Amino acid sequence: MSISPITIGIALLGLAGCGLALLRGGPAERLGGGVILANLVLLWFANLANPTASSGVFGLVVDGLTAIGLLIVVLRYGSLWLGGAMLLYAAQFTLHSFYFVTERPKDDLHAIINNTNFLGVMICLIFGTLLTWRRRARSLSA
Repeated sequence: MSISPITIGIALLGLAGCGLALLRGGPAERLGGGVILANLVLLWFANLANPTASSGVFGLVVDGLTAIGLLIVVLRYGSLWLGGAMLLYAAQFTLHSFYFVTERPKDDLHAIINNTNFLGVMICLIFGTLLTWRRRARSLSA
């Protein structure tokens, strides 16, 4: 089975975004990045064990738990980027639910929506991290 360059790029972006959040973000970014990183790691290991794992109930459970985890972080820290990431993970859950319930095979449309959605999550995480990092740098120099 070959892996597309887009999939590799999205995976590297996910690791870089979560790493940036864990290293340079504030408490909200660290928790949000940790939740998203846990999602990525669980799904990657599940796909290594069973290539269809993320398509089934396990993938739905992991995406649902990620959305709930981000909701808890949003309720605690209440930042705009977290709300965006949480809503995008809810959309991700909806996408996987639709394909699972209708027993529709994953197609190009699924890949495009899935990758675009995850790109949006990473943009939210990276944007929130950069804002926090910049705010901290300004307060240190003042």
